[in-house]
Amino acid sequence: MSEAALRRSAWAAWWFLVVMIVIGVALSILNQTATSSLGAEELGFGVVLVAFPLTGLLILRRQPRNTIGWLLVSIGVVWGVGALGDNYARYGLLVDPGSLPGPAVGALIANGIWAPALGLMGTFLILLYPDGHLPSPRWRPVAWTSAVTIVALTVVIYLFPGRFEEGPASGLSNPLGLDSARPLLEMALTVLLPLFALCIVAAAAGLVRRFRRSRGIERQQLKWLATAGALVASVFLLGMTTSLLAPDSDPEPTWQVALDQISFLLFVLLPASIGAAILRHGLYSIDVVINRALVYGTLTATLAGVYLGSVLLLQLVLSPLTEQSDLAVAGSTLAVAALFRPARSRIQGAVDRRFYRNRYDAALALDAFAGRLRHEVDLEAVGTGLCAAVRETVQPAHVSLWLRS
Repeated sequence: MSEAALRRSAWAAWWFLVVMIVIGVALSILNQTATSSLGAEELGFGVVLVAFPLTGLLILRRQPRNTIGWLLVSIGVVWGVGALGDNYARYGLLVDPGSLPGPAVGALIANGIWAPALGLMGTFLILLYPDGHLPSPRWRPVAWTSAVTIVALTVVIYLFPGRFEEGPASGLSNPLGLDSARPLLEMALTVLLPLFALCIVAAAAGLVRRFRRSRGIERQQLKWLATAGALVASVFLLGMTTSLLAPDSDPEPTWQVALDQISFLLFVLLPASIGAAILRHGLYSIDVVINRALVYGTLTATLAGVYLGSVLLLQLVLSPLTEQSDLAVAGSTLAVAALFRPARSRIQGAVDRRFYRNRYDAALALDAFAGRLRHEVDLEAVGTGLCAAVRETVQPAHVSLWLRS
């Protein structure tokens, strides 16, 4: 296909998704009107849903043959089909029963759509990023295994007999279930589910291998996705940990609900980072983002530990003198404020030495040259020191110094 035809296909896929979203939103509003107000979860899911295909469309406008752009659009379309099926089933089963044909089929589509959606996100999007090609021909078995596993798992889920346990069709039987094939389908699920997880792990290993061998622009592109993935995973794991450790309460605390919503909305960073990396918008600014995240994240954790420790210590020491903790809190606050600048400088130096060694060595070389320059008066010695500093910091292929007579 020509590039113009590919662009038209991308726009067609986008408008198809827009139509599905409009229909799904209309059904969702009708569903919520019949039950309660439109929840924040639906709005958050809509934002994340649109982020993937919108990023893919922006990529395909400039690079219509980009495989990653088509994958992002496909992920959005798959999730859109699932959301439409869920809202269709809710309206046809709960709001106005009997008004729509086949609502149980819509519920079936919504219940099984996670397999192709997560499969595309967890395997091919990671395995082919950022240039749309495998890390090497040796990874072809992984790609074929992932494709077969995703398709087979999706078919098995849709044919598995039984009743729906979640969603609007809870309690209804699977309209496509094959009771006669239950033993075979159970055996297939036992094999396919672990294999599905192994494919995702293998794709992540391929990304790590590609990052270790990458240089230049490709390395910066991989940094964008790695940074976004690390942030999303950290907040998501924090939300899961707090949910497991927090005592059960109905309703949930406001901070827990907010943390869950934030962890879900942060998934928008994945397509955003991919779009910025492929379109090369501020590509090299990711080093600054990573540096600041490491420095201020470590600084925040350190100062929080010092604050809590000093509060407890001062309360223990001052307990014979006063029963109130205001003095301990004030003293801890002053101590943290005094430690901010020196702690930040030390942490910045440690981060530069560990993760940005070239820049750290270059800064040391420039400081040493500036110190010699204050006491050096011989022009030839200054020129030699300048060339040495340039070689050590910039590392050019050739250095020459011209002096006007």
